This record gives sequence, structure tokens and C-alpha cells, in this order.
Amino acid sequence: MLESTTLEVGGRTLVIETGELAKQANGSVVVRYGDQTVVLAAVTASATPREGIDFFPLTCEFEEKMYAAGKIPGGYIKREGRPSEHGILSARQIDRPIRPLFPDGFRNDVQIITTVLSIDPKLDADVIATCAAGAALAVSDIPFDKNVASVRVGRDEHGALIINPTIEQYETGGLEIVVAGTSDAIMMVEGGAKEISEDEFLAAVEFAHTEIKRIVAAIDSLAKKAGKPKGQYPVAQTDPELKKWIEKNFKADVAKAMRVSEKGEREATFALLTREEALKRIGDKKPELRALLEDPKNNDFSKTIKSMEEAELRVMVVDEGIRPDGRKPDEIRPIWSKIRYVPRVHGSGVFTRGQTQVFTAATLGSLSDEQRLDGILEIPNKRYMHYYNFPPYSTGETRPMRAPGRREIGHGHLAERALVPVLPSEEDFPYTLRLISEVLESNGSSSMASVCGSTLALMDAGVPISKHVAGVAMGLILHGDKYRVLTDIQGLEDALGEMDFKVAGTVDGITAIQMDIKVAGITIDIMRDAMAKAKTSRLFIIGKLKETIAAPRADLSPFAPRMLVLTIDPDKIKSVIGPGGKVINKIIADTGVKIDIEDDGRVFISAQDGEAADKAKGMIEALTKDVKVGETYLGTVTRLMNFGAFVAVLPGKEGLVHISQLAPGRVEKVEDAVKIGDQIMVKVMEIDAQGRVNLSRKAVLGAFAADDAATPEDAEPSKPTAAPRTRRPSR
Repeated sequence: MLESTTLEVGGRTLVIETGELAKQANGSVVVRYGDQTVVLAAVTASATPREGIDFFPLTCEFEEKMYAAGKIPGGYIKREGRPSEHGILSARQIDRPIRPLFPDGFRNDVQIITTVLSIDPKLDADVIATCAAGAALAVSDIPFDKNVASVRVGRDEHGALIINPTIEQYETGGLEIVVAGTSDAIMMVEGGAKEISEDEFLAAVEFAHTEIKRIVAAIDSLAKKAGKPKGQYPVAQTDPELKKWIEKNFKADVAKAMRVSEKGEREATFALLTREEALKRIGDKKPELRALLEDPKNNDFSKTIKSMEEAELRVMVVDEGIRPDGRKPDEIRPIWSKIRYVPRVHGSGVFTRGQTQVFTAATLGSLSDEQRLDGILEIPNKRYMHYYNFPPYSTGETRPMRAPGRREIGHGHLAERALVPVLPSEEDFPYTLRLISEVLESNGSSSMASVCGSTLALMDAGVPISKHVAGVAMGLILHGDKYRVLTDIQGLEDALGEMDFKVAGTVDGITAIQMDIKVAGITIDIMRDAMAKAKTSRLFIIGKLKETIAAPRADLSPFAPRMLVLTIDPDKIKSVIGPGGKVINKIIADTGVKIDIEDDGRVFISAQDGEAADKAKGMIEALTKDVKVGETYLGTVTRLMNFGAFVAVLPGKEGLVHISQLAPGRVEKVEDAVKIGDQIMVKVMEIDAQGRVNLSRKAVLGAFAADDAATPEDAEPSKPTAAPRTRRPSR
């Protein structure tokens, strides 16, 4: 039986339905938004928990079907393949606010699949998919603590905050923040902006949360009407006696290991706290507990040690104000950085903060190198790309080298978003930019180190970015009713803490932000505290970057391509391209340049040296230049007629030199004055109503003769000679 709930969100109607589609799933809903967007969400859970694991096996998928936008995939393969980058980022946005809301110890496989069935190409469906996933969980029998929803916040043309803006609105409004939450807390924040203040950001989050509460209330009402009773799923629990014994016998070891400041030494100390060590210590004293420790499927020892680590960290940080590496809560690790680290690349930078180190390389290309996007949304092509790589050696590990995963794609997107607001416009800097960040060492906050490394690489490449951009990751440790915000968190504080709050920006404001939490939400007051400390840290790091390079280099790298831009009449584009591309291909072959032509008449010429670019520019200008009356040209004789000669004065443009205009004196036959292939100077005398060009060689030769015959002022002037009158035959 179909049940639904309806409300207005962001000026559009949001309808959540259940009971009609995908009824064999544990829970499913269809969400309709506006006139065109429809998303199906189906959630399923395995009947039995997965054994031998100590994590929750949740997978989230965001399926973009090209039929949703009425399109057929481009290229040779016409079936959707691996998820697009947008699909992967959208799936991460669903996972991050939902994962912390499942019960601790839940080990059944859960799969959430959201499928875009129809879409308004101007409106992103990712937040609708998160609402659909939350609603599907709400009506399912899968245990789930609190219902969740998500919205996007932007600004209209007047600067007022709006819910779920169109793609154009959040590009022109300078603000795009996705917020997910429950009825009483914020679960996730991610977005970008053009240098907004902390107060503006928090106002946007509060604005979003007001709308989230309304959506969650609607989901609650639907669950009451059509939801299944929650099932009795098993939850993994530690044996209380074994837990008590481990805590008693390893408390001192955990406390000692937690206070080792160097990461490698600390990990080596923790590595000694093994199941084998526990078996040695327990001996034959407690056979029932020994049996549990000997069971390879029993993870009670590792789970208890981890919970002890978390408890010890809370005591250290919140009660004692001590961090594992000895820093103060608001202290940043030592920073050093360099530019032009390698010679051949167009720009490079190394940024090191403690045991986190990133090398970033910048490459400049022509506009034809931009990334072309084939998806269900009307997103423009990308001329700025940032990719993040995380090799295993960065954490001292060995593992297979595979294609970038969701984490790498997400971190690269965050760093990319942070730099976009300070990039020069295409008109001012007509290049495609590709940045690669290689994480060489990682101990927390590598994505924010990538932002810093990218600033260095762009400035080293001579890209005229308007300001330095830096980023820092903030953490949160809770202990009872007390908490402490940590600046520049390291890996251990990220793994055991409650929050990873990344903030990037300039001296004037925030450009990118991402907040993930591991508890059932945080308050606006905690976010305000974290953002204030993040701003102080960001300004400090920017100061360090300025010490390395104060401003973009004045000149591009000698290895970077040179770009020239000219504008031609759009009606002349066909003259440059030629039939079948013959003309433009010849220019490219003769000069070795790359040429991109826009529909509005802008021509971008990319070359490895300025001489080749200037040559190509001259050839294009010659093809598109208009013949003007009174101007003189060096032309080539192309045809001879009995009444005159046709002369090509510009590529594709020729005019007639009448026989009477071939020489100052009388010419009996055209062949007496010129031959085909001769290059002669001619002057444009007239362009008639039919566009025919009339040329004169005599006018040019007469001017030369007059110059040669010039005499002093007291010389006797010569008498003019009348030119013979001839009748000009019609063409």
C-alpha cells in the first residue's frame, strides 16, 4: 500500500513515498522533488553478522543513470560503467552522516543503493539521495538510532540564503554548503565558498538545520504510518569478564604507549600489546578467559585495547591538557616548505607539517586539455583539476597499488574546491591547470597539506592566483560533559577522536570546509569554537607560506606553453577552419601550435615558444582580416584577363587591378606588366556595393615615383602629364 508525506523545501515540493517499488528490500522509498527529480533508495541488510571483523560493513552507492537526463552515454561504450567522480562524491556524502547512527557492535552487512530515475539537470540530486537513504532506513526493520536528512545552502542574486539552489545559483552566489543532520544535531558539513567569514558559514549551517528538522519530522511521520518494526539483529559485545581482566592487566601499558610522542615508536609500543602477550600473562589461571583469547574469531582483545586507547586519550587531552605528541591543544606541528623542488615541471612545492608531507606538481595546458564531463547534470567542463594520491609508503605500509579509491577522490575534490575561488579567470589566464598532490608522509591532515602544497606549486608556476590558501584539520575529544577542540590533529587523534573538521581559506575568508563526526552529532557552539581556532591556525600557516613565496612568479616556467588570445568575427571562424579542417590543420602543421576556437570568436593559441605562437597568430589574422579602402597590400597575381589582373591581397580575398591601373603609363597587354605568381604592391581604391575590390598598382608606383622625384623647395616644379583616358570594361 502506497503511503506518502509531502512538504515544501526550498520553494519546491518534496514528496516521500513508500510501499510501491522495491518491496523485497528491507526498506525502500521514492523521493520526488520539484517537477523533474525522482530518486529511489533501497536498503538491505544481511540476515547474519559477518564474523571475524571489528568494523561496521556499510556500503553506500549513488547510481547515476543517463536515461534520467534523457541522454545516451558518449563514447563507444553505451552502458554505464564505474561511477563518475560526482557519483563517488555523492555516495560519500550519504555514507558519512549515516554511518555513526547505527548501533555500536552492529556487524551485519548493510547496503544502501540510491538510483536517480529522473533529474532536473540544473539541480543536483545528491542531497535528495541522502534524504531518500535516511527515509528508507527509517521505514526499514534495520536498527538505526535517529533519522537523518540533508540540504544544500546557497545564495540568490541578492545575497540571501536559499535552500537547494540550482547549479547556476551556487556558482554565481559564491556559496555551496551541504549540511546533513538529525532533528537535534549536525552530522556532516561539506562545501565551498568565495571567502566567507566564520559567522556567515555558521549562519548558513543554522539555516540548513532549520530545514533539516522539517524534513526529519516528515520522515518520522512516514515511518510511523508505514515503517516496519525494528528487527532483533545481534550486536557484537565484549565478554565482560575478559574486558575487565584486559583493562586491569594492560592499563599501565596503554597509558605508557599513549604518551610516546613519536608516531613510529608509539605504534611499535602498541604493537607489543598482542593477543599472544595476553595469553602469556593469563597463563593457566583463568581457563575460560584463555579459551576466548585463543579463539581466532574472537576480537574482544583488540576491541578492548582500542576502547582503552580512546579512554586514555580523553583523560590526557580533556582532563590533563596533554596531547600524545606533547603539544598544547592549539599548537601546530613544525612547518617547512620549498618551491621549485624539481626542474622540469611547470611548478612544484613541498609542504611539510610534522610527519605529514605533500609534494604537489602543477602543469599548464591549453584550454583543449580541460576535462570534458559527460553526466546527468549540466556541469561546465573543468579547466582546473586537482588529484590526490596516497601511496602505501606514506604510512610505512605495503599494500597493492590500485586505482584511486573514494578517499583519494574525496580529498582531491576538497583540495580542488579550496583553490577555485582564488584562480584567475579564463579571460585573464587562458590555461588549463592540472595539479597532482603526492602524499609522501602521512600522520593526519594530508588533504589540508595538499591545499598548502597546491598554493606553493601554483605560485611557483607563475599562475596569478589572488591570495595564498591554507588549510588545517581540527579535532574534538569528548569526556563526559567536557570537551576539547584540537588544532592540527594527527592520525591517532583522528582515529580515536570524535571529529575531523577541515577548514581551508585565505586571510579574508573560508573557501572550503568538510566536517565528519563519529558521534550522534555536535552543536553549533562546538563548531563555533572549532572555527575560531581554525582561523587563527590558518592565518599562521599562511604566514609560513608567504615566507617561502610571497607572490606568484612574474614569468611562467620556460617549460610551460605560451598562450596567445585573439578575438575574431564569429562569422570568420569557418575561414580559419576551412573545408574539413584543412586550413587550421595546415596552420598547426606549419607552426606546431595548438589552436582552440570558441563559438564567440575567441581563439586560443598554445605553443612551446612565443615565435611559433606569433606566427600562427599572424596567419589567423591574415585569414580573418578585412580588406580596407586606402590600405596598401603586397599581393600575388592569381589570374590574368584581357582587361586586367586579379591579385590576392589576403588569404581568400582578391581584387581586380584594371589594365589602366597596372602602371603609370599606357599598358597594351596585361602580360606586358605582370605574370601569374608575381608579387606586387597594390592599393585598395574601392569596394563596390557587390563587395568587389578594385585595386591600383599605378597609385602605389606613382607614390614611389613622387618620392624619387622630390626636389628642393626652390626647384622649378614639373608640369603634370595627363593620363590617357581608357574605358574600363565590365567584369
